[in-house]
Amino acid sequence: MKMSRGASFRSWSLRWVVLLICFVGGKSQLTTDFYSTSCPNLLSIVRKEVQNAIKAETRMGASLLRLHFHDCFVNGCDGSVLLDGSDGEKFAGPNLNSARGFDVVDNIKTAVESSCSGVVSCADILAIAARDSVLLSGGPTWKVPLGRRDGLVANQTGSNNGLPSPFDPLDTIISKFAAVGLNVTDVVALSGGHTIGLARCATFSNRLFNFSANSGSDPTLDTTMTSDLQSLCPVNGDGNKTTALDRNSTDLFDNHYFKNLAVNKGLLSSDQVLYSGDSSTASSTTKSLVESYGSNPNLFITDFTNSMIKMGSISPLTGSNGEIRKNCRVVNSS
Repeated sequence: MKMSRGASFRSWSLRWVVLLICFVGGKSQLTTDFYSTSCPNLLSIVRKEVQNAIKAETRMGASLLRLHFHDCFVNGCDGSVLLDGSDGEKFAGPNLNSARGFDVVDNIKTAVESSCSGVVSCADILAIAARDSVLLSGGPTWKVPLGRRDGLVANQTGSNNGLPSPFDPLDTIISKFAAVGLNVTDVVALSGGHTIGLARCATFSNRLFNFSANSGSDPTLDTTMTSDLQSLCPVNGDGNKTTALDRNSTDLFDNHYFKNLAVNKGLLSSDQVLYSGDSSTASSTTKSLVESYGSNPNLFITDFTNSMIKMGSISPLTGSNGEIRKNCRVVNSS
């Protein structure tokens, strides 16, 4: 039966409204001016605290950036990585004796609460602090979408299983990124965050001795660098000793990390695998991006900022979901 013009229009309008609802619902409800009225001094408060923290310890910029990353990959960007408790994400394998900067977040939260109590989430503080850490390390800036609320539970199992590991093969890393809606470009761009910061011997010593039946050390690791690292991290040595992730450009946020990969000077296996990994995977996915970022710093900066915004929008709690924690380490008492 032929539909009347009115019925046809109503049917089209209904479909359009449904599509619009799906589109809006699928987008995170985050805006860059979320606190412009409720906490107008927020950005300057966070910037000052991050600046003080990096002045006291240069490495803290990388630590705060990593906290945001480890938060967003588990339960979405909900501040769950900050929760105390033996079952918390802090005590998962990827974070234990590794994740740091919690005291800095506490200081930021205290300063923010003094200005506008009960308004700003810990999850948003992490996102702003990560941006400021990059900027204050010589990297780019970007407008951070805000409006996240804090989660009520941590997910230690999710941290153990979902966070990319320095020992993961490339296809596993790509799969873990895909599981949270991030693509291969995001994998390589966000790995570029390793242009600042340090790593513990425990995260790369597997490359130094007894690497395989045919090699005492990882053949994709520069021989001079191997010798240096073997001295720093001897067999049965202190696994918590640290060294720079980006040799010769330790504290500056730049594209030098990618130049290192092209000459086998990536510290972690998960770094070097982006360039030298299984030929069928790296060659068809990540190697060309490493080369592009190494030769074109502006391309890296553009993709990195886009990927940070994308990562920061993973499954945020908004509206009436979650809460605004008074203390980032514990959920509010009812």
